[in-house]
Amino acid sequence: MAAVLPLADLKRQVRPDTWLNSIIKGDCVAALEALPDHSVDAIFADPPYNLQLGGTLHRPDQSLVDAVDDEWDQFASFEMYDVFTRAWLLACRRVLKPHGTIWVIGSYHNIFRVGAIMQDLNFWLLNDIVWRKVNPMPNFKGRRFQNAHETMIWASRDAKAKGYTFNYDALKASNDDVQMRSDWLFPICSGNERLKGEDGKKVHPTQKPEALLARVIMASTKPGDVILDPFFGSGTTGAVAKRLGRNFVGIEREQDYIDAASARIASVEPLGKAELTVMTGKKAEPRVAFNTLVESGLVKPGQVLTDARRRHSAIIRADGTLAAGGEAGSIHRLGAKVQGLDACNGWTFWHFDDGQSLRPIDELRSVIRNDMAKLD
Repeated sequence: MAAVLPLADLKRQVRPDTWLNSIIKGDCVAALEALPDHSVDAIFADPPYNLQLGGTLHRPDQSLVDAVDDEWDQFASFEMYDVFTRAWLLACRRVLKPHGTIWVIGSYHNIFRVGAIMQDLNFWLLNDIVWRKVNPMPNFKGRRFQNAHETMIWASRDAKAKGYTFNYDALKASNDDVQMRSDWLFPICSGNERLKGEDGKKVHPTQKPEALLARVIMASTKPGDVILDPFFGSGTTGAVAKRLGRNFVGIEREQDYIDAASARIASVEPLGKAELTVMTGKKAEPRVAFNTLVESGLVKPGQVLTDARRRHSAIIRADGTLAAGGEAGSIHRLGAKVQGLDACNGWTFWHFDDGQSLRPIDELRSVIRNDMAKLD
């Protein structure tokens, strides 16, 4: 079973990791206020939609539709819903790391109000994702279009957060080498994946499909990251996070949901390290300046670099620039100058002699990056 942590116990904890991979029982805002500042890498929030359902809904055969009519989805007014939304978003913003991101899912009933409040609180909207449902519920009254999608807002903590995780290359490769689009096609949660009680009824009315959460998590987190779900429900976020080698923390106040989520997560087997390695491209690698190679002693002032065919040469200067024929500049600028070009990738153009052959200085940059990875 996944660990369940009463809110009162959380407030007494002294070690910051005691709440990892646990379900905190209590009100979401109060629980969030008990978590440390800047303690989570990503947030997935599936808040109440405030559906404003009036009366019961029947199919054409007069059978009752199992709609969302729970007390937790009911608010006295839009103003009260906005107050609630602002409170939990503010609390989420405090616990989110400076370069973390937040996902919020909703329907037309609430997502526009949520988005406006997020912008008011200085979240920076990165994308809106449309989840197109393969098998949406019909519109039984026939007075509106069939509601066949939900919207997710993906946002960074603020406009200056440039270092957030986005596994672009992995997503593109998994999409047949085509850039991943912002409209995602998934079925709603059904069949064996849908949690049901002993009475055969749904455990939770708005359980999200694991495929949806898997893409969210694979897109915006790395193995070992901490993912917060302030409206944990049936535990889809925790189950997928565990399988994908991420840590989670969930907040939920309903004991029935906690029991179901806890048992569900306990049955999940995490994937191995090989399966969880994330494909990255050059853009995802840490920046290394040429002068770092000089400072580390991998190349030395006065050393001669050439192109692969030894047609052009330059001398390394102590300040990390190159000089040739009365010209000086960066590895890129001088590489372009000696070739008579407008631009040049100096990392692949310039080569050093290792005593046996010429090798691109990009190999030395890889040495620095490997050393940086060991420090993480």
